[in-house]
Amino acid sequence: MDAMHSLRGGELHVDEVPLSAIAERFGTPTYVYSRAMLESRFRAFGAAFASAAQPPLVCYAVKANPNLAILNLFARLGSGFDIVSGGELARVIAAGGDPGRTVFSGVGKSEAEMRMALEAGILCFNIESIPELERLARVARGCGRVAPVSIRVNPDVDPRTHPYISTGLEANKFGVSHRDVLALYRAARALDSVRITGIDCHIGSQITEIGPYADALARVLDMVDGLRAEGIELEHIDLGGGLGIRYDDETPPSIDEYAKALLSAYGTRPQRLVFEPGRWLVGGAGLLLTRVEYLKPGATRNFAIVDAAMNDLMRPSLYEAWHPVHEVCPRQSTAHRYDVVGPVCESGDWLARDRELAIEPGDLLAIGAAGAYGMSMSSNYNTRPRAAEVVIDGSAMHEVRAREDIADLYAHESLLP
Repeated sequence: MDAMHSLRGGELHVDEVPLSAIAERFGTPTYVYSRAMLESRFRAFGAAFASAAQPPLVCYAVKANPNLAILNLFARLGSGFDIVSGGELARVIAAGGDPGRTVFSGVGKSEAEMRMALEAGILCFNIESIPELERLARVARGCGRVAPVSIRVNPDVDPRTHPYISTGLEANKFGVSHRDVLALYRAARALDSVRITGIDCHIGSQITEIGPYADALARVLDMVDGLRAEGIELEHIDLGGGLGIRYDDETPPSIDEYAKALLSAYGTRPQRLVFEPGRWLVGGAGLLLTRVEYLKPGATRNFAIVDAAMNDLMRPSLYEAWHPVHEVCPRQSTAHRYDVVGPVCESGDWLARDRELAIEPGDLLAIGAAGAYGMSMSSNYNTRPRAAEVVIDGSAMHEVRAREDIADLYAHESLLP
């Protein structure tokens, strides 16, 4: 059972609220988040690194879930932010986040995004190529500003995760090869509109072993020592994010084990540690609430057709990702095996396969561990309005994003003359 909900009185609850009450008030499909779990995860991350020489800067990865309410909640807890677009920077600012505690990652920053970030006064640009460094220097010079930069290093470490979310191998598009790092820092040092502040490394997402992190850190620290020998002193070392959570039978390390291993290798270095967690903070704090529309028996498989679809939760279709599925009001009747699928006209429109469920049409299902890369990757495919989002705070329900109307989906379109 996912930590964010519990079975009481024959029904799943999030905190003090039964899921049927959420469905009755806001409809389905709806994303549901637990404020208590969001807060506890953020505090646990900080507490795990309490023995560090100075408190690390936790920069929440906005791409995991960019809802303004969640960003604002983390900002109030002292979070910084990791962004990958100008749109995400605008969200951080709108949510009350501090640009001065924000790092800008991503391989394709436009000139307009660079100007926006410079004017906002962000903490650092994570540079991913020589052409990007040259563009940023030119843009900063034109703005009369000095751009703070770190170089994102690609340490060529296998994170042993899904290939689509692996980012630390030389075959990936991200970062600068560890063999080219020194030359790029030398180039940055020669630019009068750039100030070197740190080094960055992010090897992937949903990593369930400490080994890849330890390997990457060792390579980064070797580079830091080499830079110091060149007279290049850094203010921070950004170790990225990517720590996995449990969806099925994964056994990711605890946050305390993760912190202990990294701090042991890090020692007493003076640079401030920066982290970019996303999934670990929000993944387990959210679920997708959906209703069964039809039960369709088949020759080889049975289908539970629900009102959520691949446009609402893309991870299963995109990554063949596994999410737990729970009956909201478990029946005592015989369970059958179903593929849980949506109404979208694609054979890839499935949310779960081969699950034992005792259900009838009209029943509610909770698709767990959906707080990360669920709503943030959703779309309007098949002209389907995106789901509502609700945060549960004890016994209170807060709608933090209203469900779209169909008319919203074509409001900016026009007919030809």
